Amino acid sequence: MNPREWLQRNTFHHSAFWDLKQLVAEKERQGLRISLCIPTLNEEKTIGKEVVLFRSELVSRYPLLDEIAVMDSGSTDRTREVAASFGADVYVAGDILPDMGTKQGKGENLWKAIYQLKGDIIVYVDADIKNIRPHFAYGLVGPLIQRPEVQYVKAFYDRPLVMSGGVRPSGGGRVTEILIRPLFSLFFPDLSAMIQPLSGEYAVRREVLERLSFPIGYGVETAHLIDVYRQRGLEAFGQTDLDRRVHRNQSTRDLGKMAFGILQTFLSRLQAAGLVTELPHLHSALRQFLARDNMYELIEHHIVEEERPPMITLPAYQERFGRRP
Repeated sequence: MNPREWLQRNTFHHSAFWDLKQLVAEKERQGLRISLCIPTLNEEKTIGKEVVLFRSELVSRYPLLDEIAVMDSGSTDRTREVAASFGADVYVAGDILPDMGTKQGKGENLWKAIYQLKGDIIVYVDADIKNIRPHFAYGLVGPLIQRPEVQYVKAFYDRPLVMSGGVRPSGGGRVTEILIRPLFSLFFPDLSAMIQPLSGEYAVRREVLERLSFPIGYGVETAHLIDVYRQRGLEAFGQTDLDRRVHRNQSTRDLGKMAFGILQTFLSRLQAAGLVTELPHLHSALRQFLARDNMYELIEHHIVEEERPPMITLPAYQERFGRRP
């Protein structure tokens, strides 16, 4: 399937899955269990609204979700207390698979969720969405229920930037357009059909997730796309238009750190795919500058994209789910 054909056939709008009664009936006919995972770190301002909305609409009113879980990185605010008070199952990532140790990063939370949650489909939704709606979950799950050949569904949306004076109606996705889309166009051109490859919302079948390595940091989404593409081809993907996502804006400095981590992951995938024969030694220090009056301070950030192995390789996981590599 070429990218243009895929774009027409495997790109959806969330409104195509508005009939939640029918979606639930089809889910039950297939015997599917669906888990929602919300990775968190100090998100007490928005987590309560997300949990209330998903529980009321997609558990109580329409039983599409079988569990709603908050996977926390060790918040120092009241994220866990707020989430639990509104009915979410709350876990601390460091308490799961303790023999594997604890690492810091969103990818760590997503990886631990595969072990902890029970679903045949896991849908990940970020915790900082200010305009959260039920379609942020059902719009991603819908293609997996209705199209058995689809394995991994990414979200895309307009991403207005929240500024001090209000919402600016354009912008967002800056790392995608400056870094990822050019790299995909050069080395994995089929993947350039992904409208927002770095979106934090996606739904995936367990049999796919359990076979993926997980960078613990910024590179997890990029790694997933390349690895699933190499294993299963472009036709395994779908993408759903969720219309609009309002979230806090990241500084250019923070986006630089994100790009640095993503680039490490991308280069390692290039080598694994045989597109480069041997990489030179890659330094882990990202240097940025801070200006104070007429003085310039050199700041070093040490960023190493460590990776967790595919969950299916862990004996504890094999025993818990009765799975084998």
